[in-house]
Amino acid sequence: MYSEKDITVIRDLCKRYMDIAESDRHVKMRQRFSDTNNLKVVRPPLIIEEIPWQQMNYEHSLDCVCEDAGLRGMEYGLRVALFREIYFKCDNFIEPCWVVRKAFSSTGNGLDGLVKENVKDALHTDIKSHEYKDVLEDEDALENFHLPVVTAYPEADEQNVNRIREIVGDTIPVVLRGHGIYDAPWDRIARLRGVQNILYDMYDRPEYLLKIRQLYADESESYLSQMDALGLLENTSPDLHCTPAYVDMPEGEHDRKRLSGAWYRTMAQMFSTVSPDDLYEYDVKFTIPIAEKCAYTYYGCCEPLHDRIDIIKRIPNLRKIGCSPWADVWRTAEQIKGDFVLSRKPNPAFVASAVDPEQIRKEAEETAKACLKYGCPCDITLKDISTVGDRPENLIIWSEVVSGVLDEYYGKE
Repeated sequence: MYSEKDITVIRDLCKRYMDIAESDRHVKMRQRFSDTNNLKVVRPPLIIEEIPWQQMNYEHSLDCVCEDAGLRGMEYGLRVALFREIYFKCDNFIEPCWVVRKAFSSTGNGLDGLVKENVKDALHTDIKSHEYKDVLEDEDALENFHLPVVTAYPEADEQNVNRIREIVGDTIPVVLRGHGIYDAPWDRIARLRGVQNILYDMYDRPEYLLKIRQLYADESESYLSQMDALGLLENTSPDLHCTPAYVDMPEGEHDRKRLSGAWYRTMAQMFSTVSPDDLYEYDVKFTIPIAEKCAYTYYGCCEPLHDRIDIIKRIPNLRKIGCSPWADVWRTAEQIKGDFVLSRKPNPAFVASAVDPEQIRKEAEETAKACLKYGCPCDITLKDISTVGDRPENLIIWSEVVSGVLDEYYGKE
């Protein structure tokens, strides 16, 4: 089915990948991931994710040679992993295995498919600008809502695992895994209505807006219950929405392949301009029933949360809180202390064109100083990188500068 040349390329890359994954450096790295989420103050994991890879073919290191289109996708994934290790002076999610995700389908909720939008591509990136039409302006549109039906495909899982094992041979273990939880209802609702219409309705039609949010809460409950019952969940991956996920389970019955042993990942990015009380009313209170069923919760993404940490703390099993580029890291650290992980997101604008190492250093030092002063466990993830201005060296410089700051404040690895 595949040419001998293609198989040789994949297996050679797998061997290089496994040499990295099994190295002492990565064994220690994965332990730091766990230590951080276990609320120990150690050198913060330093991650770069959500990269515009189409701008990153530095020294032609991402050129693929496999003739088969399917194998080229696997080849590219391996070359990306090797690229990170060669060029980025940071931490990487490189495990000593190749993961095949369990196959499943969902009928959805009947609303998400109603999206009507105008889309414009950005030059040299896969980023798009979106303008959304309000398709839920009329309450009758909610009649399209239905709870999802989830279906698992174990026969496909077996076929997929066997196919990959035939390709890689004995160069890398192949493991079948379930899926993590990513629940961002307001991102989805915004695609149906546009952000402005939602904010207007918080004043004009609050009951209607809460009704929509309740539907999405009902959907999440149903979807996760079915995923749990079908054995489609799993909490053994190294990454949790671009941050480290390894963590010790709390005492009691917490199966990493069940909802009880899962991370619950959620946020309400569009509510950065509403009051803390409204954040609770329109989002946080809806997260509580799900968070109660999970082992840990990670809340927050691009929205600044420093003025509403007390609201976020009401979420059960909270373990990690996002600290975006627009958040006050000092105020955040002072409130978090050693009780939660401060998940710091540096400013991706600093790598969008020509980089200023001093600007990058200043931001990293501020994070290190604040977290050390207040005893905060911390991870640092540069993400949402729309562009590097066709300068892949920008991320190389960024990783070197920030890693140097962590060397100074936390000690070398």
